[in-house]
Amino acid sequence: MPDTTLTSDRSHDEPSPGEYDDAAGYYTLGEPIADTKAPGGDIAERWQTRKFEARLVNPANRRKLSIIIVGTGLAGGAAAATLGEAGYHVKSFCYQDSPRRAHSIAAQGGINAAKNYKEDGDSVHRLFYDTVKGGDYRSRESNVYRLAEVSTNIIDQCVAQGVPFAREYGGLLDNRSFGGVQVSRTFYARGQTGQQLLIGAYQAMERQVKLGTVTEYTRHEMLEVIVVDGRARGIIARNMVTGEIETHLADVVVLASGGYGNVFYLSTNAMGSNVTAAWRAHRKGAYMANPCYTQIHPTCIPVSGDHQSKLTLMSESLRNDGRIWVPKKAEDCTKDPREIPEEDRDYYLERIYPSFGNLVPRDIASRQAKNMCDEGRGVGPMVGDFRRGVYLDFADAIARLGEDAVREKYDNLFDMYERITGDNPYEVPMRIYPAVHYVMGGLWVDYDLQSSIKGLFVTGEANFSDHGANRLGASALMQGLADGYFVLPHTIRDYLADGPFDPVAEDHPAVTEARAAVQDRIERFLAIKGNRSVDSFHRELGHIMWEYCGMERTAEGLRKAIDMIRELKREFWSDLKVLGTADSLNQSLEKAGRVADFIELGELMCIDALNRRESCGGHFRGESQTQDGEALRHDDEFAYVAAWEWAGDADSNEMGTPILHKEDLVYTAIEMKQRSYK
Repeated sequence: MPDTTLTSDRSHDEPSPGEYDDAAGYYTLGEPIADTKAPGGDIAERWQTRKFEARLVNPANRRKLSIIIVGTGLAGGAAAATLGEAGYHVKSFCYQDSPRRAHSIAAQGGINAAKNYKEDGDSVHRLFYDTVKGGDYRSRESNVYRLAEVSTNIIDQCVAQGVPFAREYGGLLDNRSFGGVQVSRTFYARGQTGQQLLIGAYQAMERQVKLGTVTEYTRHEMLEVIVVDGRARGIIARNMVTGEIETHLADVVVLASGGYGNVFYLSTNAMGSNVTAAWRAHRKGAYMANPCYTQIHPTCIPVSGDHQSKLTLMSESLRNDGRIWVPKKAEDCTKDPREIPEEDRDYYLERIYPSFGNLVPRDIASRQAKNMCDEGRGVGPMVGDFRRGVYLDFADAIARLGEDAVREKYDNLFDMYERITGDNPYEVPMRIYPAVHYVMGGLWVDYDLQSSIKGLFVTGEANFSDHGANRLGASALMQGLADGYFVLPHTIRDYLADGPFDPVAEDHPAVTEARAAVQDRIERFLAIKGNRSVDSFHRELGHIMWEYCGMERTAEGLRKAIDMIRELKREFWSDLKVLGTADSLNQSLEKAGRVADFIELGELMCIDALNRRESCGGHFRGESQTQDGEALRHDDEFAYVAAWEWAGDADSNEMGTPILHKEDLVYTAIEMKQRSYK
């Protein structure tokens, strides 16, 4: 079924969007904003135009300029390697003991690129269209087209670095499909694509370390951004081994610090993933855009009890060959799935979405899995009051291709599943259930990837710019490497062309103020001496977020969540217990700072979700759905980026009333339509 023009199916009794404001009283409306850096004209020419218009920095001046990059994942590692090779002085920071432990390593399934090697109708424009449509028409078209355009360069770059992409029998690079598309454009290295790509970026960065253009600072956590005369000029970082508070100054700062999915406590993210770098920048004036846009991944190993602190992702690539189903009858849910005959199985994605079947986008697959379980047809053990799982079955693929062929594609994923669950997926269907995975929201940036703070650039998952309300599978690695290798190096030079900049002394008032704020915050954590652990607060916050700001949100639930988070915050600052001291390795202290930021972020996420009374992508409002339960957008009211400004006292723990700046989304190359994958 083709896409149809967006229409609203509100009942006659329901008010039109302009007649209410669910979030009234929770925010202040600020001045509208716009992306002034994006060129006009033909969309296919905009990136070339911007690259030509961006001013140059000659090689002699590059040696006089310094750049701080926070994060060493694909976006940060690629940027450090590229900018170091260009001749700038780069300081690279990560909280892990090695850049190779950045969370990009966990990405499994693949990376998109519009190479059209399968000759199945792919193109830059189709990748652009699929990405905008997959994001439910809530992303900037200029940014998305640029992403699709540079995607073709990424594969060549990575092959030259030696990334071992899967190849066909004749030696050509292989592709597979991912959700939300009808072509094969995903390049992969079995189930280790993120790891292999990260090793490529890491090797390129280490070459620059050897040459002296890049300096690494491992086991360092950024705790504050230094803003001098309205420009980002450095960071305050804590040496996580010694506890020393360090000042690092530069001409420009780049945040490549990843997403904030761990606000939900249980997620597929590494336990150390956090929002502190971005949130500290937000408190200093960087707008936070669309924070409510979080992605629930449909293909995760189900939660098994309250003891868990992390969930395990199973690659979306499994949906190429696996068929998703639940029993048609609730009484069959306790049976061995191999004993349930074909006629008693409901392949619900194939039934509801015949054109895409099991390869619908992640938000749709996740929501339908929840619906099946809510109907009482979930499978697996009881967790709480219902069964949280659906089957992902490879019996047909094994019969069609043979076990050896399936093993060739997915062996490490199948092995991981068996080690965690004890079930052999070659013999028994996998059980999967949705889990928090990626975030589409992040710091607001313009076309140059510069935030609302001059000199503060943001790349990869830490910014909001490319995915709208839902990310298509295999596009995270694409954006990270696109930003690091091919976008930021061109756009940052326009800013650096004004350099060399006047040096900033370590005793500058802005520097000493930032350093004192970090020290005071640490001392306050240690001085509370309450009774509750950091983890207990984090778990409680995650429960609130999942229940009321998870797969489905309502105005009533979001208001309740805001009240609960505010009460949790008061208790956090009065009853937190942090063990140890500040002048040594102290993971309890590290977590305290991160959870404090998560609590504030959680409140803003709920306010953002409350303000947006429409359903789009991963943001599903119960009050806004079609008659058959699909997401219903309201373009007349909500076709904008929600860019939130911090309104609290920078030195206090009160968020104040956040200020909403709206950036209108304008489409010239495609038409906004109601998504349909049927």
